[in-house]
Amino acid sequence: MRMLQRTLNLPNLLKKKSFFLFGPRATGKSSLIATQFDKTMPILDLLDNELYLRLTSEPWQLKSIIQGYPQPTEVVIDEIQRIPALLDEVHRLIEKEKIRFLLTGSSARKLKRQHANLLAGRAWQAELFGLSYAEIPQFNLEKYLIYGGLPVVYLSDDPKEELLAYANTYLKEEIQAEAVVRQLPAFTRFLHFSALTSGNLLNFSNIANDAGVPASTVREYYYVLEDTFIGFMLPAWTKSVKRKPISTAKFYYFDLGVKNILARISHLEPQSDLFGQAFEHFIALELRAYISYRRKHFMLSYWQATNGQEVDFLVENHTAIEVKTASRVQDKHVKGLRALMEEKICRQYFLVSQDPLRRKIDNIEIIFWRDFLNELWDDKIVLS
Repeated sequence: MRMLQRTLNLPNLLKKKSFFLFGPRATGKSSLIATQFDKTMPILDLLDNELYLRLTSEPWQLKSIIQGYPQPTEVVIDEIQRIPALLDEVHRLIEKEKIRFLLTGSSARKLKRQHANLLAGRAWQAELFGLSYAEIPQFNLEKYLIYGGLPVVYLSDDPKEELLAYANTYLKEEIQAEAVVRQLPAFTRFLHFSALTSGNLLNFSNIANDAGVPASTVREYYYVLEDTFIGFMLPAWTKSVKRKPISTAKFYYFDLGVKNILARISHLEPQSDLFGQAFEHFIALELRAYISYRRKHFMLSYWQATNGQEVDFLVENHTAIEVKTASRVQDKHVKGLRALMEEKICRQYFLVSQDPLRRKIDNIEIIFWRDFLNELWDDKIVLS
């Protein structure tokens, strides 16, 4: 498998402070650590059973293990959620020994359940996502919309098999264990219907009816997906005045390929509703990755009025982005942005589409999707 240049620079972050690196399994956390740090870096993998058993019973041995490395001022602990109690010792070593730690994990659920020491401001948090547009040479949109950006999937000769394996061995087994899910058939049905509705307004009652479980259980299942970084909530922007806004959040899966395999979508017809939903989902993932990797700390949201007018994405209160698959943008495509402009919320407005002709309509910039993403990753779109 060929190596790709990832955007997230771990050594630069670790020079400043200790931090947690979270992200779903198979996004490449271990590979990134191996490629960005040299062999002198202490890397403690808690999937190593011998090390796991030793530190589970005697977490204070962490210091002596670290001291076995030459000049250990920085340390990586992989899969920290396996031993939440170890964070107390990490805390002590940060304070007393001035060691900086990179603590990776694919689940925050176990840390939360056990009220683990999350280091109270002594560590930042970063996330690693699937491959982004900026990380893939010769980016193929159609391939990405179907198979997503998990490195092991995107670079595979048989991406569908890789996605099936991921869904079956991880989502239906490991998340089941994380959630203590007793009804695997119901959870499997939930995954299917939540994937079908990914990117839509959350409706716990409808999903509950389809999955055959109470709405309270569906709500808990969504928390599980968030805690294991398999999906994220997109909040509604609710500060508009002229038009009453909807306040219900949307939910997006972290990867299009995973979403499609769970929803049993194997083909996207160009200009179809499914294609449009996938294209919008793709832009959502790019915006989220950019904001996170650039350490912008901006809120990503959407806006929708009760009368149906909507805009797909708002970055804080300064950048509004509508996404369309149209190859020729017309006046009807900018209605949502025009309505939002009347609220005087944002400073700039973009309509991202497959129309190659760049122009402005009523101060709304019509921009081809590749140009938009090139300028986004060149720091020319999102205002500071």
